[in-house]
Amino acid sequence: MRKFAYLATALALTGCLALTACNNQDSNQQATTQVQKLTKPTNPNDTKAWGAYLTQLVRSNLQGMTAAQPYPYLVPAGDDDASKAGYQRQLENVQDTVARGVLPGNLLAFAGPDSSKTADLIVAAFQGAKPGSFKGVIVLFIGDKADEQRVETAVNPTGATVRFVQM
Repeated sequence: MRKFAYLATALALTGCLALTACNNQDSNQQATTQVQKLTKPTNPNDTKAWGAYLTQLVRSNLQGMTAAQPYPYLVPAGDDDASKAGYQRQLENVQDTVARGVLPGNLLAFAGPDSSKTADLIVAAFQGAKPGSFKGVIVLFIGDKADEQRVETAVNPTGATVRFVQM
């Protein structure tokens, strides 16, 4: 009778494990199908769409980051007064961050609808950076290939690892 009880228990556990594995596989398939790759927004003033798009790009480029979260900077693209003020605030914020320094393991991500303006902001912000002050920090530039070299030239003296993602 004991052997029968052990056999019944073993069969029940095996059945539960099989059902759990099937259920996990279904959950994984659902999660995979729910994650959609967003496309680049066409309206440069749609900050919600740009935020979602750029968040997706940043999340897929977190390799090597050991900090709790990245520091993303969305650079405004417009030429109206609000966009210019937003750009200036963002520039001052990044300049302050660069002046203070960033601990190794952090990731700073820069992106915006206008790659040239984003590159301009990075170049201006890193002008006052001390050589070697960003060792172990990752600077992610999401933009156009045409702007990649000048961003690297501005950031490389700090010792940061510069990554580029084509938008």
